[in-house]
Amino acid sequence: QVQLVESGGGLVQAGGSLRLSCAVSGSISSINAMGWYRQATGKQRELVASITSSGSTNYADSVKGRVTISRDNAKNTVYLQMNTLKPEDTRVYYCYAARAGTWYWGRGTQVTVSS
Repeated sequence: QVQLVESGGGLVQAGGSLRLSCAVSGSISSINAMGWYRQATGKQRELVASITSSGSTNYADSVKGRVTISRDNAKNTVYLQMNTLKPEDTRVYYCYAARAGTWYWGRGTQVTVSS
């Protein structure tokens, strides 16, 4: 079983930055991919960024150039650095981990960007 706990969300003004963290229980070395999704109230969850075990990354077009995903295997943590935040980035952000075809999710952390 894999457990994930997000942190780092909050309220920030437009143009500001936040760094989200996702702490993973156990070793993440056997996890194929990790990443972040986000969801607005009443909307579908959408991919923000992902990172594979080899370090390959993928980003949604809406965040390219503003967001960086990274992972620290020694700390069992995945990070999402978000810069130049916009009001439309206001969502609940969820961390996920995929291992052997099974996906695990955190409970989410709220990011609110004021204009």
